[in-house]
Amino acid sequence: MSAVTRRLVEIAGPLVLVAATAAIAGNLGSARRLEFQTALVMVAIVVALYAFVGNSGVISFGHVSFVAVGAYLAGLVTLDPETKGFTTPELFPPLRHAQLGLVPSLALAAGVGAAYALVVGLPLMRLSGLPAGIATFAVLGITYNVLSYWGKIGPGVQTLSGVPEIGTWGIAAGVAIVVVAAWLYQRSRFGRQLRATREDPAAARASGISVYRQRLFSFVISGALAGLAGGLYVHELGLITPELFYLDLTFVTLAMLVFGGMGSLWGAVIGALAISALNSFLGDAENTVDVGFHLTLPNGTRLVTVGAVMALVLILRPSGLTGGRELGWRRR
Repeated sequence: MSAVTRRLVEIAGPLVLVAATAAIAGNLGSARRLEFQTALVMVAIVVALYAFVGNSGVISFGHVSFVAVGAYLAGLVTLDPETKGFTTPELFPPLRHAQLGLVPSLALAAGVGAAYALVVGLPLMRLSGLPAGIATFAVLGITYNVLSYWGKIGPGVQTLSGVPEIGTWGIAAGVAIVVVAAWLYQRSRFGRQLRATREDPAAARASGISVYRQRLFSFVISGALAGLAGGLYVHELGLITPELFYLDLTFVTLAMLVFGGMGSLWGAVIGALAISALNSFLGDAENTVDVGFHLTLPNGTRLVTVGAVMALVLILRPSGLTGGRELGWRRR
């Protein structure tokens, strides 16, 4: 298999899965369709996380912060100014009076995600290991509390509904953009240099590669993709609330990446869809589901099970379901 064919297979596999998920969602009722749409958005968030974590080897607990700011901005700028004046009168004037279409709002979400990642990354990308993880987790806590209690930039702890929604294929198109962007980055010179710093930082420095610069660049790219994913999320749900963008989403997206394999784009997509399916089934089972008999699970089983799955994968197969490899086939 030629190098060009191999690269096309690598990117075609994730895109086919995204398209298949969207096609199935289009033939379902509204409740099931929403679950499939959410699974697609989870793919975008996990791929954005992979763009940094998978290539750098540095764990980040703060990427949901970029998802949150992208979601908030995309949701607010598409709401009618009259509605915002009534429901969130304390908003900054540019946010209160602005009204954009869906596509410009998504571009703006990606931009604010990148800008926030740059501000955060300038001091934090000098850290590695546990200090980096703790610092990014602190960013998540700060972001959540600011969004929850500062009325100048959002509705606070209240839920703001009425955000324009996007169709299934619109979500799929946005997810495809995230997937292709992450693939192009990992295939680029910058992506290869960052992976070199992951494998052997000392040797990378000796070769003239700046570990700090490559990590920062990847962090900004990943922040932009996370912001775009946040915009897709808010336009899928049609509402804004800070509870969506905190510990649950952080934990689940990390579990998805670990399950699929944080070393590959293919693993990020597979992990997001597989854990989304498990989440959906367990959520139904907590409210009783018919599987030949009536199965009712205690509340909270979903998160406990996802945690157990992540622990088992880390113990039995640390490289994840895909082994950290991209999709391809071997020549006989």
